[in-house]
Amino acid sequence: MTKKQKKMLRRIIVSLVLLVAVTLLLEFVALPWPFQLGLYLIPYLVIGWDILKKAALGIKNGQVFDENFLMTVATIGALCMQEYAEGAAVMLFYQIGELFQSYAVGKSRKSISALMDIRPDYANLLDESGKFEAVDPELVQVGQKILVQPGEKIPLDGLVLDGSGTLNTSALTGESLPRPVAKGDTVISGCINNEGVLTIQVTKPFAQSTVAKILDLVENSSVKKAKAEHFITKFARYYTPVVCYAALALAFIPSFITGDWAVWISRALTFLVISCPCALVISIPLTFFSGIGGASRCGILVKGGNYLEALAQTQTLVFDKTGTLTQGVFQVSHIEPAPGFTAEDVLNAAAAAESYSHHPIAKSLAKAASQSVSPASVQEVQEHAGKGVCALVDGKQVAAGNASLMDSLGLTFQQTDAVGTVVYVAIGGVFAGWILISDTLKPTAKTALEQLKRQGIRTVMLTGDSQKVAQSVAQELPLDEYHAELLPADKVSWVEKLLAQKKPSSTLAFVGDGINDAPVLSRADVGIAMGAMGSDAAIEAADVVLMDDDPAKIALSLRIARKCRRLVFQNITFALGVKFIFLLLGALGLTNMWGAVFADVGVTVLAVLNASRMLRIKPLMR
Repeated sequence: MTKKQKKMLRRIIVSLVLLVAVTLLLEFVALPWPFQLGLYLIPYLVIGWDILKKAALGIKNGQVFDENFLMTVATIGALCMQEYAEGAAVMLFYQIGELFQSYAVGKSRKSISALMDIRPDYANLLDESGKFEAVDPELVQVGQKILVQPGEKIPLDGLVLDGSGTLNTSALTGESLPRPVAKGDTVISGCINNEGVLTIQVTKPFAQSTVAKILDLVENSSVKKAKAEHFITKFARYYTPVVCYAALALAFIPSFITGDWAVWISRALTFLVISCPCALVISIPLTFFSGIGGASRCGILVKGGNYLEALAQTQTLVFDKTGTLTQGVFQVSHIEPAPGFTAEDVLNAAAAAESYSHHPIAKSLAKAASQSVSPASVQEVQEHAGKGVCALVDGKQVAAGNASLMDSLGLTFQQTDAVGTVVYVAIGGVFAGWILISDTLKPTAKTALEQLKRQGIRTVMLTGDSQKVAQSVAQELPLDEYHAELLPADKVSWVEKLLAQKKPSSTLAFVGDGINDAPVLSRADVGIAMGAMGSDAAIEAADVVLMDDDPAKIALSLRIARKCRRLVFQNITFALGVKFIFLLLGALGLTNMWGAVFADVGVTVLAVLNASRMLRIKPLMR
């Protein structure tokens, strides 16, 4: 508990003890009503002085109709009707309910405040002599070097110049498994360095760093309210004055007719206590807030309750391919040597010939090669635009490229229709074999699509890649449909078509990671970005960000959103149902002030408990 909550708990205990003591005393000692009132006012004021103060300030500022006003009128009315114990007890139980609500809200905030701990306190700025000084991360410029020691947070995004170790990314991704990092790797702010000293060159100022963007998303998430939250706000604005006037009418109109003022004023006071809209006003925003907090603990950042609500209505999910369903990293997946050559001969020769190129294919060949290339062994490099490269490697002529290069050199070679980028290799004027370089599916992609299928989601893949590659991916994944060879504008057009096909009550979500996905992310009802490796433009345009690029988190985010919507519906139905039943009973005189306490505090506590279930999010089985 916070200091304020502990103080309130002490007031509740003191007031409860005093109320019980006064009640017991009056069971054995008969006192005139002024003395009884004076004794009951002690526990009443101990627990309720702040409610009375808030009600007075509300009246002074013209904001009369709120729960403080309802409690003040109801309890003072009960005291005036000489129902001293009931008046003090109603105020006591109301404060118990308020404490419970405060504690529940605080608990849900912890899941988000834990994320706020990623904010770095300092950065170790290195000077030219190798010495470092702890400075404010906002003062570090792009290009400067910082030192991150074991146990310290990485304060800024950058490139590792020296050192190796592992990073704890749980605050960002929800995953406890450490990530290895070494020289040449990019690192993002907010992670904790588990081991090893890292020298990092800063690539982004603090204001544009990953940690700054995440903090901004979290801090502003409560501003974007869901339709249900707006409904409750408007409902309370009209509901409270209506029930106040209804209570006034209940007190005076029947009294003028029957002349029984005590009965009808008592019913009106009970009516006021029952009518307090705490259960709705507190539990609905709390449900969305808890949903956002529970999702953030799983590495899913939702920018607002409105997006969580829209996500719950998703029936169509559109995927980009590269970097979303696939790794987005080209690597050697197969080598087919010709007779007389080994796979190692083919790969090393191709890697050497391509060693001067910075093309992704050249990098993937170099990464897969078993031996490093000596610059002195490669001579007479000739690049053939759109075809490949020829070079003299250790005195032998090597050609590496596509089928067009082989044809232009007049070589006889074995052509393949394998899906991916094929590099044909010739050594010494003789065809030596071919190498297949392809993108691979993410490990959880198939499981993610299967989970979405079980949730009744229609899945569509849009990609700029070739028809052959798209077909190959679609055969491995349970996709409903796919469309290939699309430009960014074509993707937007397809999303427009799919939006026109969806049901009016449903939404369409798009999942992407690249800069070219930003227009589609903005056009979809809900944009979901792969955050850890995704581009800044995609993260800015998206409504939901998956911090660890795991497709399985998409199905989890849908489950969280649907659970949130279900709990909101339950709370609205339960709270309004109980309220209206007890309001009717109170007006008919079939319930007393104790029944009113249950209808107010009891319903609120049950609704808050139900809303707090959003904090218990279980990951999907893989």
